[in-house]
Amino acid sequence: MRLFNRPSWRALVALCLLLALTTRAYAFDLVQLSLQLREPTVVRGTFTQEKHLRALPQPLVSAGTFVLARDSGLLWFLQSPLQQDYRISAAGIARRTASGWKQTSQQGPAARQNELFLAVLQGDTEALQRDFELQLAGTAQAWALTLTPRSRLLAQIFSSILIQGGATAQRIELRETQGDSTRLLLTDIQIDNQLSPSEHHDLAD
Repeated sequence: MRLFNRPSWRALVALCLLLALTTRAYAFDLVQLSLQLREPTVVRGTFTQEKHLRALPQPLVSAGTFVLARDSGLLWFLQSPLQQDYRISAAGIARRTASGWKQTSQQGPAARQNELFLAVLQGDTEALQRDFELQLAGTAQAWALTLTPRSRLLAQIFSSILIQGGATAQRIELRETQGDSTRLLLTDIQIDNQLSPSEHHDLAD
């Protein structure tokens, strides 16, 4: 017995092709993610960071607020357990002192984490691809990006990095090869089209 006559079989093939093309047309890829993350001019929010160390039974928790400017960099205002302001930009990492901003000599994993963090928030997937294999899953509203180190040097520091989000990045987890990990939650996110005068001054200083 023939399950399909010829017209029905052709219609089924056409339907399958249409579904395949539709799926490809609406697939969320790295280019779209990069454009999506780079769209906001300014992003503000609060953060909570948990540093899990093998030697400690409880994580080290810090919290504060942040301001991300698409073309300038990141202001990171630590409020607890102590108060300290940081600026992360293409020029490096600076700390606010009584006499103004002072560049730090931060090196190693901590410096690399800050560089990666800025690249992720700014949607610079091209820069990330130079050092990591990127695997993206999900949709524009709920995506997950897994970074696996390419180089032996980075593989000695990180086993993998997981970033999750929607319109902006919302959760970042850095997993280190020695078993430690850092989890960062970004909440109360607000998108704006310009910096405040004080924010502009801090980023231009």
